[in-house]
Amino acid sequence: MNTFDIVKTVRLTEKGTRQSDELNQYTVVADRRANKTQIRNAVQELFKVKVIKINTLNVRGKARRKRTAQAGVTNTWKKALVTLQEGDKISLT
Repeated sequence: MNTFDIVKTVRLTEKGTRQSDELNQYTVVADRRANKTQIRNAVQELFKVKVIKINTLNVRGKARRKRTAQAGVTNTWKKALVTLQEGDKISLT
């Protein structure tokens, strides 16, 4: 897999902003087939930072309704919580 295929985006949420300020952790949306080593290498290559630790979890799709008769499910995705070395940052702007 390509580096750009593994790391899809960095999620910007209120909780994620607080974690980046206090704990130097960032939330990354990753490819579901990627493992921790591949995610670590991709983040280090893309953002030029040193990764200390990675926690991953699979987020299941939620049931959603459209109008009255149409039911569907959102996509399942992988969340990676990336802890960076002290002093490193990912520029989100």
